Amino acid sequence: MLLFGFHSVSARLKQSPQSIKTLYLDRERIDARGRDLRKLAADNAVAISLVGGERLDRICPGKRHQGVVAMVEASVPSLTVDRLLEDLKGSDRPALLLLLDGVTDPRNLGACLRVADGAGVQAVIAPKDHSCLLTDVVIHTASGAAESVPYILVTNLARTIEDLQIAGFRVLGTADEATTSIYGADLTGPLAWVLGSEDKGLRRLVREHCDDLVSIPMLGSVQSLNVSVAAGVVLYETVRQRAAPAAVSAALQPVHAARQPP
Repeated sequence: MLLFGFHSVSARLKQSPQSIKTLYLDRERIDARGRDLRKLAADNAVAISLVGGERLDRICPGKRHQGVVAMVEASVPSLTVDRLLEDLKGSDRPALLLLLDGVTDPRNLGACLRVADGAGVQAVIAPKDHSCLLTDVVIHTASGAAESVPYILVTNLARTIEDLQIAGFRVLGTADEATTSIYGADLTGPLAWVLGSEDKGLRRLVREHCDDLVSIPMLGSVQSLNVSVAAGVVLYETVRQRAAPAAVSAALQPVHAARQPP
């Protein structure tokens, strides 16, 4: 597999340097980013081959490689749902997962991984038969998030939802016709969001297994959002709700302290 671009290659150097077979850098990249990459590679004992930009263009035709390309071992998801649930036990914050049903476009998947990383999602889960694999386009679009957020492929998404519910998760799906808005839903506690593809939405069996369906308010003329945009909306509303009590407590602390008797 080829990785290209500073974000994806740097993330692989940090997370799994042993998987890098060959690392190429444009010899003209003597700027700060090029120097940082050289240092990162040296710190992880990965040799760099300095080449001309035209060679990188031949290796990655039509790609915006930014002057850095790595030949790496293909990423094979190794984490299982059972292991994930075991790892989440005793966590100091409520678990947050993202389930994708029928998302097959690599750029959509990469963008979902990127927003999942930003929102602190512990894993992204998808069915094997209705999903995109971790291709070079996915990894490049994710800008490093494919290395930090586990991407777990399961045989049966509906059955996985049942396993999550047994483990104490509430599972919420998004649907345009749902009467409850995301802004009226309680998003505290262990939570798994399920999002479908932009054109078909959630499959029937997956919908039926959700604890509840909620909608994202659409105030304009379009009927739906791109799945990665929808993921950003629901995940960051979850982050906002969970951060609100702590923020209120922190804001009131000086007031309480001021009222203490001398």
